[in-house]
Amino acid sequence: MPLIVFDLDGTIVDSRRDLADSANQLLEELGGAPLAEDEIGRMVGEGAAMLVRRALAAARLSETPSALPRFLDIYDGRLLNHTHAYEGVVDAVRAARRHARTAVLTNKPAAPSRRILAGLGLNGLFDDLIGGDGPWPRKPDPSSLLALMERAGATPRTTLLVGDSAVDHETAARAAVRCCLASWGFGYETFPADRLTGEEWIAASAADLTAMLERFFRT
Repeated sequence: MPLIVFDLDGTIVDSRRDLADSANQLLEELGGAPLAEDEIGRMVGEGAAMLVRRALAAARLSETPSALPRFLDIYDGRLLNHTHAYEGVVDAVRAARRHARTAVLTNKPAAPSRRILAGLGLNGLFDDLIGGDGPWPRKPDPSSLLALMERAGATPRTTLLVGDSAVDHETAARAAVRCCLASWGFGYETFPADRLTGEEWIAASAADLTAMLERFFRT
C-alpha cells in the first residue's frame, strides 16, 4: 500500500499558542520579556532544543543546562490547552486511510505527540509514529522517514510526505519521496521561496490536500 506521512505541528495540529505560552513562561522565569506568539511560531520545526535556543537568543538570555528540561516540563502541562486540529485535516487523513497506510513524523518527542493525538481523538487514524527522541536523527535527516517506509513496506514512488516547513521539504527531497506542503501551517510562513523546485505540491486548504492525495493515488 502507499504510505502518507504527516508532520504534526503546523500540519495536523495548530499548537502555536501552547508552544508560545510555554516558551514565554520559561523566558519570564529566567528574567526575560515575553515574545510574540507569531515570532515563537517561526522558531518551531527543528525540535524543542532548537526552539529553546532561539527563544533565549531572541530574548537576549544566556543558555543554561536547565532551560530545555524546564521548557519540556512547562509544555507538558500545556499540551492541550489550546492545541487543536486544523479544520478539515482529519477528514483528509481519513480519506488517505482509504487507500494508504498513514504515519506521523515529527521532531516533537514521541510521548507528548501521542498524548496530543489521543487527547484530540486522532491516535486511531495513524498506523505508526516516530518522534524526535527516537533512535534516528531528527528531520531533515531522512533516516526516520526511511524507517517508516521500511516498516510500511513502501518505496519512494509510493510515499508522500505532507508537511508545512522547509525542514519537511528537505526531508522529502533527501529521501527521494514526493512532498506536499500545507501552506496553512506556521512553518510555511518562513519557507524560502527560492527553495521551491516546482516538483512539490502546495495545499492551501484541507480540501486541496484531499484532492492532491487523490491525485497521488492515481499516479
